[in-house]
Amino acid sequence: MAIVATNLKRGQCIQYEGERGVVLGLEHRTPGKGNALIAATIRSFKSGKTKTIRFASSEKVDIVDTDRQKLEFSYAEPGTYHFMDPVSFESVGIDEGFVGDAKNFIKEGQVVEILFIEENPVSIDLPDNVELSVSDTSEGLKGDTANNPTKPATLETGLTVQVPLFVKQGDIVKVSTKDSAYMGRA
Repeated sequence: MAIVATNLKRGQCIQYEGERGVVLGLEHRTPGKGNALIAATIRSFKSGKTKTIRFASSEKVDIVDTDRQKLEFSYAEPGTYHFMDPVSFESVGIDEGFVGDAKNFIKEGQVVEILFIEENPVSIDLPDNVELSVSDTSEGLKGDTANNPTKPATLETGLTVQVPLFVKQGDIVKVSTKDSAYMGRA
């Protein structure tokens, strides 16, 4: 299906320059002379890179049919992460390589949104932050409070983050999924 570039919306998946990608942002530009342009910021599913593509306002853009599913993470086994549809209880196995760094932020029972094109997963959308339990960390030294000291802490997913000295094993901490930064205790 093709639509006029001026009707593009954030979150739509399009076919462009032989690739498929998701529209992250749109900007309508009207130069002093000539026709209006639509500058679309697009993230490629293939490379994961983001770039800006310019479309003439009257240009047709191919929309890719997609299926967004909210799936609950069930368990992982070597090479495969298993998710379950909470409505139909169907299980979906997704290759560990595709899950990538998202594995550091998902735990059993957590719901994530996965985008499918032609029944193949193309992206995993995580919330901006997640709450994870501290499984291992050293004790902080009393009195060592100069310059906001931190220590490494291993979380239940295996991710290691820098936390303040007062965080101890068993605490629940909030972590950013964008940069793996400690945001506070939950």
